[in-house]
Amino acid sequence: MKLTFLGANHEVTGSCTLLEAAGQRYLIDCGMEQGKDMYENQPIPVAPGEIDGVLVTHAHIDHTGLLPLLVRNGFRGRIYATDPTVELCGIMLRDSAHIQEFEAEWKNRKGKRSGAEPVEPMYTIQDAEAAVRLFRGVEYGKKTELAPGLEIEFVDVGHLLGSSSIEIWVTENGTTTKLVFSGDIGNQNQPLIKDPTYLADADYVVMESTYGDRLHGPRPDYVGELTKILQRTFDRGGNVVIPSFAVGRTQELLYFIREIKEKGLVKGHGNFPVYIDSPLAIEATRIFKDTDPDCFDDETRALLAKGIDPIQFPGLRVSVTSDESRMINADREPKVILSASGMCEAGRIRHHLKHNLWRPECTILFVGYQAVGTLGRTLIEGATDVKLFGEPIEVRAEICQLTGLSGHADKNGLLAWINAFAPKPKRVFIVHGDDEVENIFAQTLTDEGFTACAPYNGAQWVIGAEGAVCVQEGTKARIEHQSSEGASRAASVFQRLVSAGKRLLRVIEHNEGGANKDLAKFADQINALCDKWDR
Repeated sequence: MKLTFLGANHEVTGSCTLLEAAGQRYLIDCGMEQGKDMYENQPIPVAPGEIDGVLVTHAHIDHTGLLPLLVRNGFRGRIYATDPTVELCGIMLRDSAHIQEFEAEWKNRKGKRSGAEPVEPMYTIQDAEAAVRLFRGVEYGKKTELAPGLEIEFVDVGHLLGSSSIEIWVTENGTTTKLVFSGDIGNQNQPLIKDPTYLADADYVVMESTYGDRLHGPRPDYVGELTKILQRTFDRGGNVVIPSFAVGRTQELLYFIREIKEKGLVKGHGNFPVYIDSPLAIEATRIFKDTDPDCFDDETRALLAKGIDPIQFPGLRVSVTSDESRMINADREPKVILSASGMCEAGRIRHHLKHNLWRPECTILFVGYQAVGTLGRTLIEGATDVKLFGEPIEVRAEICQLTGLSGHADKNGLLAWINAFAPKPKRVFIVHGDDEVENIFAQTLTDEGFTACAPYNGAQWVIGAEGAVCVQEGTKARIEHQSSEGASRAASVFQRLVSAGKRLLRVIEHNEGGANKDLAKFADQINALCDKWDR
């Protein structure tokens, strides 16, 4: 069998791995890159029509967002996921397609004035609908045969409603080899959903490492911290604007706010309104409410048994239409605004930032991971002004984070998950982490007696009776290793510069004669790398 690592290697978005085994070709996830990617995803080395199926670990767009494009290009196989993931992907892929179409329309309106060639969306709502029809729901803990010699099982990994690790049994030449793809491993004691399930055995493991170099620390008092932020913001007459991932994080915040309101913890503002301003988040909240209670943790099931809706409370309002969204900022009453996207890269949140960032009485509260290069990361790192819709906006609002609120396990959580395997796997492939984080975590595992490596995009490994052998190194790993640390770092920077340059040339070739905001994005990346190279 062969593994080809195509995305989310030495970066945290664009998850995609190709497994060729038992005469079949399966992708594990097919995610979209978000923010500035450090290492560009590699093309799938076979035609989409030659792929037999896709196994999806969970519904987040960085794991599923290119499925409609795969279908557009000829894929017709089945897409396997847990039942809640199928439901969530149904709304998330349609929403992603809507964003693609909207942005293409916006670019074309601007380009028409300058005589630019029209651009097409990456994919359309029709493509997303076609992808959704290919999904097949699978229950947790139910072994499923994909083909002779190829079986899978989904196991709850506690990252998101429906999220899973995937166990894969491959039988070739009379020998069975077990692989495990961790998916995104969940944090302990999250509201609503269960803690990660530990697995006991595997020959080879492909494991995420998002927080492989840090600890979340003691579990914060989320309700207490959120109460303090709400109190001081409302006391000065401002809004609390929360860029929140529509699926998962929004529902967790509703869970906390319900408790805050139930106990009357915000003094003098007990009836404060809370707006969900995201059609996607509204639909996701409905799916959470309709999901089988067995998918939830003990505390949530106890509330449900008492007839208490854990994410519903007085003052909760939803905004579906654009007119309803605009009216939120016309109302001067202090309020909470929950809006997507969580990294501020698209969607209605950017409009709310435009109306609230410049107001010192307001608070922008971040409640999730912000990838390098995103607007969210820029604000957290202390930007004093940003540009939204072509207009410079001064950052005068309070910028804060609800720390520790993460859907990902920290270093200790990751180690607890991998140390549950006995005996140790023959090799652990580290993926889905920032560039140096993957290297750090691979070394951590090595120090604990594991055989571990962090492949780059494009790396291919053959697994057989003799073990796992790398037959093609990834893009960055092809650089000849230097003996000195300084030379190695210089080679790393040079390769990134070359990669960025090639990408910029491709963008220029595809957009010759027209304006495209991607040109500026890639130019900024090259300038930053040039500055780093000079140092």
